[in-house]
Amino acid sequence: MGMYYLIGGVIFLVSSFVSNRLKSKFKKYSELTLRNGMSGYEIAVKMLADHGITDVKVISTPGMLTDHYNPRDKTVNLSEGVYNQRNAAAAAVSAHEVGHAVQHNTAYSWLTMRSKIVPMVGIASKFSNIVIMAGMMLTASGSTFGQQLFLLGILLFAVTTAFTFITLPVEYDASNRALAWLESSSGMLTREEHDGAKDALKWAARTYLVSALGSLATLVYFVLQYMGSRDD
Repeated sequence: MGMYYLIGGVIFLVSSFVSNRLKSKFKKYSELTLRNGMSGYEIAVKMLADHGITDVKVISTPGMLTDHYNPRDKTVNLSEGVYNQRNAAAAAVSAHEVGHAVQHNTAYSWLTMRSKIVPMVGIASKFSNIVIMAGMMLTASGSTFGQQLFLLGILLFAVTTAFTFITLPVEYDASNRALAWLESSSGMLTREEHDGAKDALKWAARTYLVSALGSLATLVYFVLQYMGSRDD
């Protein structure tokens, strides 16, 4: 178990660093006011219109960094700060979330795949750790059933790990779509504002990368533990 706690500690430290760095970047670029004077809401609406998307609504949602696109009801949900603010950070986030709406509208394969496995991931994430721990304890007591339970937990955890990696191309592609539109749309952002938006999205993407690598490291640990238990 010592290695498990070590992996968990490293993941926590790296995740905390990236998260704090992301918050500092967004704070920095939240002070970079857009020359065009547009709010996050207005930018989202314009990007949707420029892509010919008319069935998606842009709404405000409570909290900080709670921005997301909901494919079920076709809504771009912007946190209160992003929805109302007129800065480079708000431009980056709003355009990124519309990027997901564009993916949905064009049936982007990775988004379609991710949406299909969401129900399975919900079940796997809820039970995987419980099943793994129960399996490990029973295995330690010499139970053959414990090994089977341990393996089931690993398979469930593998589903959540696969989801984190499927999420990566979805998030990176949405950012690329956002930055391409912000750059090509006439009079949208100055070079300084565009660079700020790009930097903010880069750090946002790294949170997903850290999550995926952390999940993979934990999965490898569980697999090694399982293989070791079979040799005993």
